[in-house]
Amino acid sequence: MIRKISFLFCLFFSFLTMAQVGGESTYQFLNLVSSPRQAALGGKVLTNVDYDVTQGLFNPATINANMDNQLAVNYVSYLGGISYGSAAYAYTVDRRTQTFHAGITYVNYGDFDGYDENGNKTGTFTGNEAALSLGYALQIGYTDFYFGGNLKLITSKLEQYSSFGVAADLGLLYINDDINFNAALAIRNLGTQITTYAGQNEPLPFEVDFGMSQRLENVPIRWHITLENLQEWPIARPNPARTTSDLSGNQSTEKIGFLGQVIRHTILGAELFPEKGFNIRLGYNFRRGEELRINEQRNFSGISAGFSIKLNKMRFSYTHAKYTSAANSNFFGLQIDLK
Repeated sequence: MIRKISFLFCLFFSFLTMAQVGGESTYQFLNLVSSPRQAALGGKVLTNVDYDVTQGLFNPATINANMDNQLAVNYVSYLGGISYGSAAYAYTVDRRTQTFHAGITYVNYGDFDGYDENGNKTGTFTGNEAALSLGYALQIGYTDFYFGGNLKLITSKLEQYSSFGVAADLGLLYINDDINFNAALAIRNLGTQITTYAGQNEPLPFEVDFGMSQRLENVPIRWHITLENLQEWPIARPNPARTTSDLSGNQSTEKIGFLGQVIRHTILGAELFPEKGFNIRLGYNFRRGEELRINEQRNFSGISAGFSIKLNKMRFSYTHAKYTSAANSNFFGLQIDLK
């Protein structure tokens, strides 16, 4: 069984050179982080294996029996008046068939004023997208490895144009209970458009992420390291705003070395009291911090922080993520135990 899973992952890695990042593919909302917990830890955490039912949306291999009858609803006040969110639910049939997971992710781009080529107003229009996912995970034999998958049905409507697509997420998880260490690999958004906006087929935002985390033995902290967008190298591009000129007027573009490329794939996070009713979370996204950094001005781009508190059968989570000095996002989440 392990050989079959390994072969499957190797097969998909052969397509990595075809992968796209932001601005080069459709359905970009599929990679937006809606969970306050994930956002507080820098985004795209893959290794949490506990009550957090939203975790199954990003790595289906983490779907487990602790999510049974948990319902989570998340909302994000995003940039430019855009709002998006998600909902997730899991149900354990029995210990043999384990747990089934369902979720929905949506984004609302708000209202826009429309004009024709002559500048005459044509009315208002809107745009929205959504994805419905169904997921399942299983243990690989009697090993410490778990494999999971999500099937996603995607719908998108932008003004008069609409599109429908299908995609799948695959996840592989390793759990070492002796040292409280988890490692995971997630391959996201393998799929295609079934119907296109205007007759031109566009690629989906394919992404490969790898994550590790560990609960420290004598300190109530779980640290997280995530390497995102491993399908894209190099991921960094020179920023025109950082072009410099010498006394002779010769211009030099920004130089990004090997270490700079590696850093831009890296996300760090830490969660204090991860197994208690009150948690404090902190994260840093190096790529966001570098791309949104303003020259000669400290704006703390890339930093995110949040907390969660459990009250009886409800858990409330909040996160504040810093983008620029003029743009931040707030994440709200509520998880309810329906048992």
